Amino acid sequence: MVDKEEIMKIAILSKLFVGEDEIEQLTEDMSKIISFADTINQASEEGTEFDNINNLSNVFREDEVVPSYERDRILSNAKDSDEGCFLVKNIMR
Repeated sequence: MVDKEEIMKIAILSKLFVGEDEIEQLTEDMSKIISFADTINQASEEGTEFDNINNLSNVFREDEVVPSYERDRILSNAKDSDEGCFLVKNIMR
């Protein structure tokens, strides 16, 4: 796809020095990049929907009130509490 002359043109336009030992590797790399870009260009857009790629219907569960521990029982483990809330140390300076 890409030859040495094109790599040298690109290097000159980019004002980059490319040594003789780098030209072959750059030619190979540039050919791979262009080949990958061509693969992407050939991909079809028709019939592809990405809004539900995992085929999920409703992933949200209903909110249900369930019994929990009593607040006093939970706060009995707290080092400090006030008006039904945990007290924590302020670490902002």
